[in-house]
Amino acid sequence: MAEGDAEAELLKEKANKFFKEKDYENAIKYYSEAVDLNPSNAIYYSNRSLAYLRTECYGYALADATKALEIDKNYIKGYYRRATSNMALGKFKAALQDYETVVRVRPNDKDARMKYQECNKIVKQKAFERAIASDEIKKSVVDSLDIENMTIEDDYVGPKLEDGKVTLTFMKEMMDWFTDQKKLHRKCAYQILVQVKDVLSKLPSLVEITLKETEKITICGDTHGQYYDLLNIFKLNGLPSETNPYLFNGDFVDRGSFSLEVILTLFGFKLLYPDNFHLLRGNHETDNMNQMYGFEGEVKAKYTAQMFQLFSEVFQWLPLAQCINSKVLIMHGGLFSEDGVTLEDLRKIDRNRQPPDSGPMCDLLWSDPQPQNGRSISKRGVSCQFGPDVTERFLEQNKLDFIVRSHEVKAEGYEVTHSGKCITVFSAPNYCDQMGNKGAYIHLRGSDLKPEFHQFTAVPHPNVKPMAYANTLMQLGMM
Repeated sequence: MAEGDAEAELLKEKANKFFKEKDYENAIKYYSEAVDLNPSNAIYYSNRSLAYLRTECYGYALADATKALEIDKNYIKGYYRRATSNMALGKFKAALQDYETVVRVRPNDKDARMKYQECNKIVKQKAFERAIASDEIKKSVVDSLDIENMTIEDDYVGPKLEDGKVTLTFMKEMMDWFTDQKKLHRKCAYQILVQVKDVLSKLPSLVEITLKETEKITICGDTHGQYYDLLNIFKLNGLPSETNPYLFNGDFVDRGSFSLEVILTLFGFKLLYPDNFHLLRGNHETDNMNQMYGFEGEVKAKYTAQMFQLFSEVFQWLPLAQCINSKVLIMHGGLFSEDGVTLEDLRKIDRNRQPPDSGPMCDLLWSDPQPQNGRSISKRGVSCQFGPDVTERFLEQNKLDFIVRSHEVKAEGYEVTHSGKCITVFSAPNYCDQMGNKGAYIHLRGSDLKPEFHQFTAVPHPNVKPMAYANTLMQLGMM
């Protein structure tokens, strides 16, 4: 073995050790060094691909898996990795081809056969959905519900809306009920969904609010179905109220296995304080993500497929961005693949749909900042990465001071980049029970709009693993 090759092997072993310890950033670092020393080893690319999958860099994972297969077209793990990357990106047909290859080469591999069958089922289901969607104008689930005549059984002793309305008493009872892992009656859940759809559908795509000198707002990032950590935010920072407004910046659901509890709590507060409790759409408030990462499975397990369809309709009405005092713009993902996008362009977005693969709506949900100037292809395989110069030009054109976004796990719960002009906040501590990160939220005050960061750590939750309801295809096997 050549000296460089031996050194590369040592680096791979070092990376594997970090991977086992779930320190994926260091694993990626040492796999990359191994690749630099020996760029013709398929295993290094494949291992790095898996580490990228764990950090949700699906675009990079796809590129590495493809590179591994260019080096060795018989490398079976490469097909697995590429299929998983494509699944994560919602590219089901491409994933199916790779699962087909694995099954052909390993006809006795039960895991491969199961994944092939599952993927095939999704491809057929999508084709069927497309066929019926073009046949008729889609009717709303609301039209087929008769909520008034839904009966609440005598043995149900949980919270109920008062005269069909959400009250603070109801919210407190519902949060306690959820804490005990009990299920809200389906009639109450439907009442919340129908009412919140009506409230959200009247909002613009870009919500604009003014904070007075003495007022402050709390901005939270991703909560991802981590209900007990959401309750901890309210414990630390106070319950939402007209004098304690909140903005939750998308990705309320998926991954964590208490997504229903999170979203019904957030929707309840939106109904209680419509002008003081704000919700923006994340890339996980979409059908493809919900199908893969657990929310659809969770709603079907706890309620029905019909209720998931209604959630899907409601998510499409979530606003895409919020502007505070005409100075701070907040969105889930980030800025745009092209220069010249204005606030007026954001106001005009027709958001009542599944997000397109490109354009401003896609970018608001999916893009990420990068340290170097310019733009580059996205590590996620969707939208782009944008540099400090892009941020500077956008802020200048739109007379803004800075942007706040979420969408990425940060070890400290937040990160300030682009010379203070781009702030990331993430509010799901110890994300997926494995990342060890802190969570954070931000206070902005009307007097100076200077961000104040508050960190917190994860709290215990009942013994239900994250991704408990996720599609089996996303449970990554094969190191």
